[in-house]
Amino acid sequence: MTQLSSYLSATTEAYDAVAVLYSQLFRDALDEAPLDRAWIAAFAELALAADAGPAVELGCGPGHTTAHLRNLGLDVFGVDLSPVMIGLAREAYPDMRFEIGSMDALDVDDGGLGGILSWYSLIHTPPQELPAFLAEFSRVLAPGGPLLLAFFESEGGPVTEFDHKVTPAYRWPVDDMAALAREAGFVEVGRMLREPDEGERFRRGHLLMRRG
Repeated sequence: MTQLSSYLSATTEAYDAVAVLYSQLFRDALDEAPLDRAWIAAFAELALAADAGPAVELGCGPGHTTAHLRNLGLDVFGVDLSPVMIGLAREAYPDMRFEIGSMDALDVDDGGLGGILSWYSLIHTPPQELPAFLAEFSRVLAPGGPLLLAFFESEGGPVTEFDHKVTPAYRWPVDDMAALAREAGFVEVGRMLREPDEGERFRRGHLLMRRG
């Protein structure tokens, strides 16, 4: 892996430090989130229909959602910056592929992926850096392949930094996130705004796109 920028290094260290607790807290998160499961299932169905290569979860953490995608029938692997997270994922799912890597510099050929899930994995990216990440997603995703972005939505306000429990993160207006994705070569398929459940602070944004 190339030398990481300071914010990527800080994010890596922060998630390494909480990886075990994070894995325990969020292991069953999808079980209580039917709307989230529905959007992930739609993403998986589109990726299967595109049949353009393996799918990837970028920012996979300890691998729970990657394994869920496999259970939906996808050929899928996970990538994460945190070596500790990847170690936990490999331990929990030894028959699956998990790699240490940065989402803005993927070791994947142009158009080599049939789907990309970014499940709250762009939230720590400074706004000025986000276009480069989306451009990398566009590079590695095959034409017609789906991209599902999940993020914290700013509820009518501008892009806003907030005190995420692990390391600082950003809330995005859904329209702004969609506009950046369009600039990177994606076409919007649909969107969902989910109000916070009990114990959650912010509205959740979900954008389902396809590579143009």
